[in-house]
Amino acid sequence: MTHRFATASLTAIALALAAPLTPALADNHAATTTATEAGTDLSSLVSQVAIPYEKFQLENGLTVLVHEDRKAPIVNVTVWYNVGSKDEPEGKTGFAHLFEHLMFNGSENAPNDYFQYLSEMGATDYNGTTWFDRTNYFQTVPRPALERALWLESDRMGYLLGAVTQEKLDNQRGVVQNEKRQGDNQPGGLVFYDVLRTLFPEGHPYRHEAIGSMADLDSASMEDVRTWFRENYGPNNATLVLAGDISAAEARPLVEKWFGPIARGPVNDPAQADVPTLAEPVRKVFKDQVAATSVTRYWPVEGITGKDRIALDVGTSILGGLASSRMDEVLVRNEQLAVGVSSGNSTFQRVGLLSVGATLKDGVELAALEAKIDEVLTKMIAEGPTEDEVRRAVTSNLARTIRGLEQVGGFRGKAQTLAEGEVLAGDPALYAREFEALATITPADVQAAMKKWMTRPALTVVLEPGERDAIYEEAASVASEEENASERDRAAETITVSLERPAPAIDSVAKLDFPDIQRATLANGMQVTYAQRNAVPATYVTMSFNAGGAADPVDMQGLQSLTMGLFEEGTAALSSQEIAEERERLGVSISAGGSSDRSSFTLSALSANLAPSLDLFRQIIREPAFNQADLDRVKAQTITGIRAQMRSPQGIASRAIGTELFGPAAPYGGVSTIESVSSITRDDLIAFKDSWIRPDNGEVFVISDRPLDEIVSALNAAFGSWTAPATAKGTKDFAALAASQPEGNRIVLINRPNSPQSFILGAQRTGLDARDPAWVDFTNANNALGGNFLARLNMNLRETKGWSYGVRGGPQAFENAVVYAISGGVQADRTGDSIAEMIKETREFLTEKGVTEEELTRNVAAEIGELPGSFETSPAVLGAMQSNALYGRPDDYYETLVDRYEAQTRESLDAAARSALDVDDFVWIVVGDATKVAPQLEQLGLPVEVREMTGE
Repeated sequence: MTHRFATASLTAIALALAAPLTPALADNHAATTTATEAGTDLSSLVSQVAIPYEKFQLENGLTVLVHEDRKAPIVNVTVWYNVGSKDEPEGKTGFAHLFEHLMFNGSENAPNDYFQYLSEMGATDYNGTTWFDRTNYFQTVPRPALERALWLESDRMGYLLGAVTQEKLDNQRGVVQNEKRQGDNQPGGLVFYDVLRTLFPEGHPYRHEAIGSMADLDSASMEDVRTWFRENYGPNNATLVLAGDISAAEARPLVEKWFGPIARGPVNDPAQADVPTLAEPVRKVFKDQVAATSVTRYWPVEGITGKDRIALDVGTSILGGLASSRMDEVLVRNEQLAVGVSSGNSTFQRVGLLSVGATLKDGVELAALEAKIDEVLTKMIAEGPTEDEVRRAVTSNLARTIRGLEQVGGFRGKAQTLAEGEVLAGDPALYAREFEALATITPADVQAAMKKWMTRPALTVVLEPGERDAIYEEAASVASEEENASERDRAAETITVSLERPAPAIDSVAKLDFPDIQRATLANGMQVTYAQRNAVPATYVTMSFNAGGAADPVDMQGLQSLTMGLFEEGTAALSSQEIAEERERLGVSISAGGSSDRSSFTLSALSANLAPSLDLFRQIIREPAFNQADLDRVKAQTITGIRAQMRSPQGIASRAIGTELFGPAAPYGGVSTIESVSSITRDDLIAFKDSWIRPDNGEVFVISDRPLDEIVSALNAAFGSWTAPATAKGTKDFAALAASQPEGNRIVLINRPNSPQSFILGAQRTGLDARDPAWVDFTNANNALGGNFLARLNMNLRETKGWSYGVRGGPQAFENAVVYAISGGVQADRTGDSIAEMIKETREFLTEKGVTEEELTRNVAAEIGELPGSFETSPAVLGAMQSNALYGRPDDYYETLVDRYEAQTRESLDAAARSALDVDDFVWIVVGDATKVAPQLEQLGLPVEVREMTGE
């Protein structure tokens, strides 16, 4: 439940390369002015970014912020504590995060796992996270459950310690250590530890990651728990934010009732920290199981309130963050030295980390890439950005924020934005000051900030493919003979449960009001499915075509994906660079991609810019250039992405399972390979487009604040004259699905040496159909087995055994098949035991231990309660509209679910699960170190096939 630092320049770049980057032309940064450079009125955009709030403080010091948003009957409840990993004493690294885990394990008046209470409330968007500067907890609940949520949060703030036991501490210590292993196990997962140790001197608060060290986690004692709680979790060290269907007048008495009696505690004075400067440039080279060599430069910079922060945000966007960035244009498109670039400014309270990186293209010398990075950076510092570049960066940022303002909760919703400003900067309206600064920033401001900070000595990190250098830091045993209490001793531990604060009742159910659906037909015959939403001035359009990966020829896997990626790489009139620049001027997002069954283009636009945004959308869809140079470049990026998948534990398993279940010749079974992608030609792309991406094979889905007639008029202007080509429309062949019969009850072990975790993926084809009325029964039955945190698989392997950070099981629905899969990472020495437990739990669930009355009650309440929060945003509704179309469901499908859930019984859920699943039909893929894992698997009595991890 922690945030690990997103090392985009090292790991995420390689993993994301399967999605092509936006290309460009030549170095064209002369200070010229075009007709479109005036762009969007930035002051007008800023005026639309508003999160009005009221603030009050209780006598015990709790700060409360309330934002009223009546668009849906939901409220987000967020608590930020003014303490994070930078405040940890020496020898206790990782303790803030460990304590965050303990806060979910029950309190004195809510002694059960907190996820049980969240489920009963129908909470969505719930989590807890720890980072350098803060620890936070959040959930979005239906309005009738608000008081229950306040009771829950206040109980762990004021009444926790009586419910914490040694057993819980030991268990969560194991969970956190498996979370650490999971992150460390990723390609490049160890590098950031060294980045922090190099950039920040001994004793600096930001020198260690929030996840901590294995040794320090092992040393955490019950007395540490008690001390940490008393010193940091008082109300006067916290900020509570309520955002949604609530006013300050309504909120205050509820907050007073539940939080008012909690006594004050100490207030953490956040650790001070200077921004260090390296004495001289430092260069480090690491090896790991990565797809390609990457190079990243790091500079420490000032923190969230630093006067240069906004300028650095804009500068790094222009340098390597925007689709039109200078490094994209020069390094990726023009000179083709790199297959991906990145640049960004990660901001914390006291300091920030500025990074610039690139991933090397095959056959290119690293020295040539680094020289060109330096050349691009030096030129930008010497000349500064253009006015147009600055405006595009700002417009993109503001437009993205406006579209995001629909959400009250989540990781970056309105509640979190207010809390972050209050806790880290003492100002809930920090976001408004930031956007005012964005609207007035000049090229000179950006140039000065980059010159000040990016001419200092940098840390250069090179990550090369090869055997990992570092040795994993393993956890010690939890422990001594004295600590290793017997089950009898554990059961005897006393949990203080006062029950003096009984849970308030939830006396009503919030009703989902799914938007009314309207339909229209374009002049070319394409059907439009439309819903109106007025929460933000934005329009979302998805043009969906009946294609997807299932349309790939057997001998040309990856064709659909490669074709969709090329649509954004140039049109008859615009280069890829010009496309990227125009998108940024308009503040529009356009994406092209596909699922197994559909290929789609999605536009997310400010409604004020709808007409020019749709015209750009039209050119991308109707007039792709498919230039050979772009195809060659995107192929290289795609191949690097395939190599990255072949080195990631999850990627290896996911690439293997489809072929095992369906066979390589059937739809859903094929997988793109380096060979298949390399063989695809420009003529193949054109043939795919003509066969599948055509108006007689597609439909349109729209959500907008504008009325339907205005939308239809705008769509007709862009697409009304579009007609199908003379070639025949494509058809898919699903006959091979029925012919393929996978053999179950076997294990495929893929050897990934030096892995501290094994990734397990067990799956089977079911007889289910997502159109079947029993689908709702099956999905809710699965909530007891694998569908959520409280499901048996996760509670066993994470909360009881402590062998995993998390295990889930659930169905993946295709148009013509349904796969059920169980997956999770487990510590390597428990791989065999974990599969045995997965099989045992599943077998018992399908036989003598079906859905219990408690599970039925909890999961029905959760499914009903989650409905209003599940469709808070326009993208969520847009996705639901497309699912209804794919599976032939009525427009009011989601509004009918309440009656379906209320009619469910244990018997109906058991029947649905037992007719769909057979534990002996599972194929188990295990990705791990065969020297450690193979002997464990042999004890299971299932056939085991050992394969080597392939690099190509």
